[in-house]
Amino acid sequence: MPRQPRLSQASAPQTCQVTVHDEFGQAREIAIPAERDLTIYVDKRELVTLMTLGAHPEWLVLGYLRNQRLLRSVDEIESITVDWEVGAAAVKTRHGIAAIEDRTSRRVVTTGCGQGSVFGGLMDEVDRIELPPEARLRQSDLYAIVRQIRQQDSVYKRSGSVHGCALFRGPELLLFVEDVGRHNAVDTIAGWMWLQDPAAMQGFDKAFYTTGRLTSEMVIKSAQMGIPVVVSRSGTTQMGLAVAEQVGLCAIGRATNERFLCFSHPQRLLRDVEPGSEPARSAARLAQPA
Repeated sequence: MPRQPRLSQASAPQTCQVTVHDEFGQAREIAIPAERDLTIYVDKRELVTLMTLGAHPEWLVLGYLRNQRLLRSVDEIESITVDWEVGAAAVKTRHGIAAIEDRTSRRVVTTGCGQGSVFGGLMDEVDRIELPPEARLRQSDLYAIVRQIRQQDSVYKRSGSVHGCALFRGPELLLFVEDVGRHNAVDTIAGWMWLQDPAAMQGFDKAFYTTGRLTSEMVIKSAQMGIPVVVSRSGTTQMGLAVAEQVGLCAIGRATNERFLCFSHPQRLLRDVEPGSEPARSAARLAQPA
C-alpha cells in the first residue's frame, strides 16, 4: 500500500432550503443544491478554483491532481486540508511538483455545466493511454447498472441541478458521487480510487457511469483510470467519440431502461441477453440490494 496522505474531513451540506412561489402564488420550502468555491493551493501556490457541492472535497482534490497528471502517486502527497471558512484546500506535497509553472501554463476550458478546465498538456498524453484489450462488460450487467442508478437515492431526486457519476464492478456499485459538474464527480471518484489498495482497485474490470454527456474530458479521465467502458444516459460529442475510438474505450450512450447506443468498440460488450427477455429483466432485478 502507498503511504496515505493526511486528509481533513470537511464534508459540507449538499443542499440548502429556500422559499419559492409556485404557479399558484403559494410559498413553499424546497431544497436546492449547495454550490461553493474551493480554491486549491499546492505547496502554497494557487492552482485552480473549483465550484463544488463539497460532499467529498479531499477526494475531489486528489482526483483533480491525479487526472491532470500533476502527481503520479498518492504517496507524493503529505496532506490535504480543506477550510470552508476561506474556501481553500491546502495541499502539501512531500517533494514538490517539478516544473509546475510550465505544466499549468496552458489551460483549456471544457464543455458542460460548471465548465471544467484541463491543463493543455493533458491532451498530449492521449496517445500513451493503453486499455486492456480483453476487458468486457456483459449486457445484463449494463441493464443492472442503469436500473441501480435509476433507483439511487440522490441529491438530484431531492433538488435537481446536479450530475451524478458512479463506479461499478460488473453489476456491483462501488461508489456513487454527485456534484454541480460531471467533471468534479469523476475527479472525486478518481481520488477515492487512488486511496484504495492498488492491487484491488485496477480499472480494467470496472465500468464508469455518468448522467452527463461523454465529452472528450470525460472519456480521457475515464481512460486514465484504466476504465474500458463508460456509460451515459446522455450522448457523446464528436471529440469524445474520436478519443474513445483512439484509446479503445467502449462508449455507451442514451442508456435508459433496456435501450442504449454503443458508439465505439462494440466488441467490449458481451450480448448475453436479449432486450425485453425475462433473463434481461431478471438480471436487473437480481442486481438490486435486499
